[in-house]
Amino acid sequence: MTRDSYAAAGVDIAAGNEAVARYKDVMHGWRHADQLEEIGGFGGLFRLPGDSERALAASTDGVGTKVLIAAELERYDTVGADLVNHCVNDILVVNATPLFFLDYLAVGKLEPDVAAEIVRGCFEACRKHNCALLGGETAEMPGLYAEKHFDLAGTIVGLVDLQDVPKREDVQPGDAIVGLPARGLHTNGYTLARKLLDTKTFGDLLLAGHPSYYDAVRAMQKVARVKAMAHITGGGLLENLPRTLPDNVKAICEHSRWEVPPVFVELVRRGNLDHKERYRTFNMGIGYTLVVPLADAAKAVAAAPGAKVIGWIEARSGDEPRAIVHPSRA
Repeated sequence: MTRDSYAAAGVDIAAGNEAVARYKDVMHGWRHADQLEEIGGFGGLFRLPGDSERALAASTDGVGTKVLIAAELERYDTVGADLVNHCVNDILVVNATPLFFLDYLAVGKLEPDVAAEIVRGCFEACRKHNCALLGGETAEMPGLYAEKHFDLAGTIVGLVDLQDVPKREDVQPGDAIVGLPARGLHTNGYTLARKLLDTKTFGDLLLAGHPSYYDAVRAMQKVARVKAMAHITGGGLLENLPRTLPDNVKAICEHSRWEVPPVFVELVRRGNLDHKERYRTFNMGIGYTLVVPLADAAKAVAAAPGAKVIGWIEARSGDEPRAIVHPSRA
């Protein structure tokens, strides 16, 4: 494969970044008075009407081409929960508690039993988070989707006290980066993975669930000061870690501090993926990160099963990279 294997497979991360930059250009010059941040974060914040101390947090996302694997294997019991958990993690980055969720299911041909199984996954994940599944949309679009194919997306809205929103300027050199383990690809990197792995042989690994990190994060917040968080999705550690850090620092991770799941080892081997490709395309075993003071790191790790200190924060100058993962043999 080329040295931009993900783009060769059909997904261009650089083009996605450029699109977001264009969106910001389109929206330049006007912002709603109660919109608290510009686009580009994991979740947007909107001041709660009539309440100057709280804000609504919202995020929209999908499951990606993982749905093609679910359709091929006719296993529909996981992707709904994947979707909700992904969205919960996105607004957790700004410390929000989920309030309600809306799903969007688009199909080539509507099969009620299949649709019910998908939505059941959404409902069960919402119930675990005490989050209302308010409803959504089911759209049958023959000609746009093949008969057995579908797409799945959702929107979540949560609530947060503004004083509890992490402030990126609090992150300082010497802080520790704590990582929470990933179960597998979660909801990213599937376009490349489907080209490298046989779906039927590796189906269980490819459909491994996208976990919610809500309980783990709340447990760590009871014992440690959490300064910043990131959900490790498309773009991997290299692009997601910097999204909640100030420009004057950089994140340094040491791969030897955590175990890479076998599925990634196999993907790296089969795709001959270089160092940058693997950490920019896949999560490589870390699904969520938290920046805490070094003095709190041991307590934070002890509070959540599987948590590990995976790196640290250093000062950054000039055009230095904003995130670095030290090379490894994986």
